[in-house]
Amino acid sequence: MRGGFTLAMVLALLAGCAKPPPPAYVGESFNAESPFRYWSTQPPEAACELGRRALLSQGYQVDNSKAQTILGEKLFQPQPDYVMKLNITLVCLPSNVGASLYANALQTRYELKGRGNNASLTIGPIGSLNLPLSGDKDTLVKVGEETIADPDFYRRLFALIDALGG
Repeated sequence: MRGGFTLAMVLALLAGCAKPPPPAYVGESFNAESPFRYWSTQPPEAACELGRRALLSQGYQVDNSKAQTILGEKLFQPQPDYVMKLNITLVCLPSNVGASLYANALQTRYELKGRGNNASLTIGPIGSLNLPLSGDKDTLVKVGEETIADPDFYRRLFALIDALGG
């Protein structure tokens, strides 16, 4: 029994010594060259229209309630109990060559978690009894979210927009 207690104490100590990751802003470089920006010779409205068509052609649901901002969303389910959502925002602003397109993609991860229901029954002198009920409820739980910073991802998106522009 003493060995179990010692092991528990060691594990508790190790858990307490775990360092949190460094703050995200530490790695933020603010370089002038950015994978999130693309230059187009099209005017901003036309560039955003090409961006909207590019997202639609890849199965994204698009909200284009603002002329120069396109919001796209697509869901993925790589495993039965795992869902990912990809949100892409395109903003088209005037520039000296036509338009600057700024893209930002956010990936959100969800896992399916089960919650069982229990019923408690108390019988006077015997005590209480917990019984699991059937009909477990499954819910999607957000487990992570991050901005996609992969330059190749944005190159592929901007190449498709460019190809649609003729």
